[in-house]
Amino acid sequence: MNLVYAFCAFLLALILVAVGVTRIGVWMTERHNPPSGSFATVNGTRMHFVHVPAADASLPPVVLIHGASGNLRDSMLPLRGLLEGQAEMLFVDRPGHGWSARGPAENATPAGQAKTIAALMDQLGFGRAIVVGHSFGGAVAATFALDHPQKTAGLVFLAAVSHPWPGAGTAWYYELTATPLIGRLFSETLALPGGALRMTAATACVFAPNRLPEGYAQKAGIGLVLRPATFRANAQDVAGLYDYVTRVAPRYGEIDTPTVVISGRRDTVVFEEIHSVGLARDIPGAEAVWIDNLGHKPDWTAPDLTVAAIETVAGLNRDLAAVARQVEARIAGDAFGPIENCPDEKPSTSAASR
Repeated sequence: MNLVYAFCAFLLALILVAVGVTRIGVWMTERHNPPSGSFATVNGTRMHFVHVPAADASLPPVVLIHGASGNLRDSMLPLRGLLEGQAEMLFVDRPGHGWSARGPAENATPAGQAKTIAALMDQLGFGRAIVVGHSFGGAVAATFALDHPQKTAGLVFLAAVSHPWPGAGTAWYYELTATPLIGRLFSETLALPGGALRMTAATACVFAPNRLPEGYAQKAGIGLVLRPATFRANAQDVAGLYDYVTRVAPRYGEIDTPTVVISGRRDTVVFEEIHSVGLARDIPGAEAVWIDNLGHKPDWTAPDLTVAAIETVAGLNRDLAAVARQVEARIAGDAFGPIENCPDEKPSTSAASR
């Protein structure tokens, strides 16, 4: 019995130490990554955003929606400078991410997040916009076009997630964290120190085979996702995504707006053969742009192509195929990142889908 008591005391001590380490880590992370924009409360959600006006814009307004584990700086850093002065821009921390609060329960779905972003646009007097969605943000962008067509001037999908995928699985830590009680304990104790140790390898996999930009995680504030509440929100988003896109994907044929779908053929994060092929197939008139040797980050690795896609859906005459070939030539020799440690599970019929 004394051994049982001793073990329980030891376990409790370990938990308390892990909680303490996490609290210190949260303090340090927030100190080094303070809010970079403004706040507004819409749809019961305190939203963090950066609104960039344009006095004499040549393009429609642009709304940029980041993916899982990210925040508004992930899309703002590579794209703001290329679009500034040409378009009014809105970069948002999705509900529960970055410095945005989670808000009501509906914000756990892409539909709720699209609704909250639409409400923020209304409050800011933001007009019909080209919506750019990366990865998980692609599901939000597609839903935005379905639920708020009067606010949608065009769509650009970057390595998007949009359709059901084989096995319906996600990473084990998402499933664990989305589990009541156990998930909360995990996020409050082990997620931050464990995630910090894996940060470099994980971000390298996101970019692989392309070069991980120097200081990317620090500049983009990726460590903010390891805070317990944000980690839980991120896990809840990802764990519920399969069921959500299963319900919504059959509606993509209703989308009636100019659309460009950009995807790399070396993406090891999402099933591009399913998502990007599906978006180009299901959205009437959508244009697909495939890039050899490109991973999961077109916004960083091919920002010029991303801007050209925005200009294309705005109605400007841009040769996307020519820009795509320029990107391919630039990254043809890329072989960066621990590609052998980045699982790349693809459906066996993928080659026939292209």
